[in-house]
Amino acid sequence: MSSMITTRTRIKESAGDRLFMAVVYTILTLVLIAVIYPLIYILSSSISSPSAVTSGKVWLWPVDISFKGFETLFHTPQIVTGYGNSLFYTAAGTLISVALTVMIAYPLSRKTFFGRSAIMMIITFTMIFSGGLIPTYMVVRGLHLIDTRWALLIPNAIWVWQVIIARSFFMSSIPEELIEASEIDGCSDLRFMRSVVIPLSKPILAVLVLMYAVGQWNAYFDALIYLKSAKLFPLQLILRSIIIQNNSSGVMDAMKQVERQQLAELLKYALIVVATLPVLIIYPFVQRFFVQGMLVGSVKG
Repeated sequence: MSSMITTRTRIKESAGDRLFMAVVYTILTLVLIAVIYPLIYILSSSISSPSAVTSGKVWLWPVDISFKGFETLFHTPQIVTGYGNSLFYTAAGTLISVALTVMIAYPLSRKTFFGRSAIMMIITFTMIFSGGLIPTYMVVRGLHLIDTRWALLIPNAIWVWQVIIARSFFMSSIPEELIEASEIDGCSDLRFMRSVVIPLSKPILAVLVLMYAVGQWNAYFDALIYLKSAKLFPLQLILRSIIIQNNSSGVMDAMKQVERQQLAELLKYALIVVATLPVLIIYPFVQRFFVQGMLVGSVKG
């Protein structure tokens, strides 16, 4: 009979290693606190009473819990309209942007594409130098996009940085041998794109969806310039109008003026919660692809 005896030997860490790990954990803990505390503070302030917020009593947990800020927001008819518009702009804009980015990034990643270096140089040039606000507005007006939904979907549909990331991902993840094998089998470019490239590109697609969706959801400057009809306003523009209205001072007694200032301060925190909620809901679904897509997309360029 033979018996096997396994002994586990633990490598003893030196004092320097323990000190180093203690410093690392301390720094990470401080960073975690610096990230989490503002989120807790904003959420606590949004459900505290207006007087507690303005007097500075809220520093971590809610004080005199009140939902007056949210009640004021959702009793405003424009909020529902703005939410619907922002959801449409985010969904449609993300779909258009991701599709166009893939359509331009994939051909530029292939060595057989004639003139890809020159085209890539022209695209990169636009990231450094732009036409400016007035020429852009004149182009949008010339295309008859003013006061239409397309004004928020088409002019900024493609971001150069996203094209660079997607191109780098395709160059490092789609080998030339796979393309040659598909050509030998008689596979067309569109079928290869649909059957091979898209299934293999889930990480970078998740990155593009998240970047474009967050950018589209938070955008308000284009709407401020191009839109005139209130029924087309996104949520951010309506929230801006609510803050301006509650901060404006008119002829009223001192008590009402104080109440309005307190409500305006409370609305700021409620608006932050309302505006960031969709992004917080979307992020967990794409987070597992996000790091992988960013790392792979930055290997080559």
